[in-house]
Amino acid sequence: MSLITEFTIPAEAFVLEHTFSVAPDVRIEIERLATHSREWVMPILWATYDDPDEIEQALQADPSITELEAMNTTGDIREFTVEWAEDVQKLVDQIVDQHGIMQEAEAANQAWYLKLKFVDQDALNDFQEYFDDQEYEFELQRIYHETGPKEREYDLTPEQREVLVLALENGYFSVPRDAQIQDLADELEISTNAVSQRLRRATGNLTKNTLMISPPGGITETN
Repeated sequence: MSLITEFTIPAEAFVLEHTFSVAPDVRIEIERLATHSREWVMPILWATYDDPDEIEQALQADPSITELEAMNTTGDIREFTVEWAEDVQKLVDQIVDQHGIMQEAEAANQAWYLKLKFVDQDALNDFQEYFDDQEYEFELQRIYHETGPKEREYDLTPEQREVLVLALENGYFSVPRDAQIQDLADELEISTNAVSQRLRRATGNLTKNTLMISPPGGITETN
């Protein structure tokens, strides 16, 4: 059974240390990494910063990057295509060689958050041992099994996912609302109190598992 692991890494141990030294408040997202082709290692980068021109200049001067081209700008978000320096590509090669698949790569506050998937515990152990030997500063934040439907990754029960989807489709989250708790209760044939509790628990679990690296206390509400 495959394992999902979540790591944090300081920028100086991964990429874009220079960029964060110039613009410490920048937020970076990188498109999902390719697992084999070096040509497409982290090809797309989004930078969120109040001065997109300034962040472009910082990225152009960053030793992690050999080629950078600005694509689109929406508000304070600028999209780039990127070709990374050789040492960055080697690091990604090493991750792949240790049977890791990168699923997410985001950075804020001068640190990277990475989500990696491994085929089994042995592959994860090999990865940790290898990177410990190389003295990379990986800090494991969370580990869990990939057990099935997507909702389990976010600690949602089937009932919680059902009520969230129904609420979204019926306009409960719209402003102004197009549906009320009673409307959802009628369609689900349960009480308004049950709908309210499911929505609250579902929203709490979804928020903890998307906006936080590790849910406080590891608590998951059910039902």
